[in-house]
Amino acid sequence: MDETAPRIRLVAGLGNPGAEYAHTRHNIGFAVVDFLASEWGLAWERSKNWNLFWAKGEKAILIKPASYMNRSGEPLAAIANFYKIPPAEILVVLDDFALELGRLRLRLEGGTGGHNGLESIIVHFGTEEIPRLRVGIGSAPSEGAVDHVLGRFFEEERPVVEKTVTRAAEAVKCAIDKGVLSAMNLFNKFPES
Repeated sequence: MDETAPRIRLVAGLGNPGAEYAHTRHNIGFAVVDFLASEWGLAWERSKNWNLFWAKGEKAILIKPASYMNRSGEPLAAIANFYKIPPAEILVVLDDFALELGRLRLRLEGGTGGHNGLESIIVHFGTEEIPRLRVGIGSAPSEGAVDHVLGRFFEEERPVVEKTVTRAAEAVKCAIDKGVLSAMNLFNKFPES
């Protein structure tokens, strides 16, 4: 790992709380951190102070904001401030309907790409220099993007979704262990089927 590169210490999976949003396309960020928590043998704890669910691993803290997607920045900033974790050491995992299902795109910084959760985070931290892992959920129709992201995956998409969540979790682990640039080189390529 490049010694000068910031080390990822906090991984935030984005989604909406509540049973009605569980397993929707918009909640794939939750699915990725749930997968990691399970793999690492961690239990989620609810923090009312920070308005999030969190699981503290040996290498990184995993979080799921309990605010709605559009207000993800507030809980993320609260825990980051408490642990004095700068934006460059945070990895945000979010859905992206501009990417085909199964594609991953890691970036060290950038704009919102029209994602309200990411916009809230950028506003709260006052910088676009926040690493992010965009997880492709399949393109939305020009009309009905909201219904698309808040809808569930089709049955025939589920095998690809499971592989994508596993691959995204591998990308997160690589970013933690070897740095975001190494993870970008490995995971921004489309996987062989």
